[in-house]
Amino acid sequence: MGYIYITLTVLLSSYGQLILKWRLNSMEIPETWREKFVFLFFAVFDLYIFSGFVAAFLASLTWMAALTKFQLSFAYPFMSLSFIVVMVMSYLLLNESLTIARVIGCFFIVAGIIILSR
Repeated sequence: MGYIYITLTVLLSSYGQLILKWRLNSMEIPETWREKFVFLFFAVFDLYIFSGFVAAFLASLTWMAALTKFQLSFAYPFMSLSFIVVMVMSYLLLNESLTIARVIGCFFIVAGIIILSR
């Protein structure tokens, strides 16, 4: 069950980041501090952005559950899997670039997690 908690944490965290970027791509932040505050206040109530915050909150809960099953030093490296999820999904959904350096970096992340988990 602990691995399910970690997986949910990674997926929910990644969803939150992707949805925020997707929605904020379509918005332009104002110049003045007052307008920025108003912009951010209303942006929070965008249904999709709000769902990203809910996902982040739920990720916190699943992370707490994961920590009841594993030592922090064991569980925390798995959080780096969110780098891979976000990289792939931002390429597929947000048309962001996918470079060989990023792919190699993700390979090393996965290799490191395999080494740490043994």
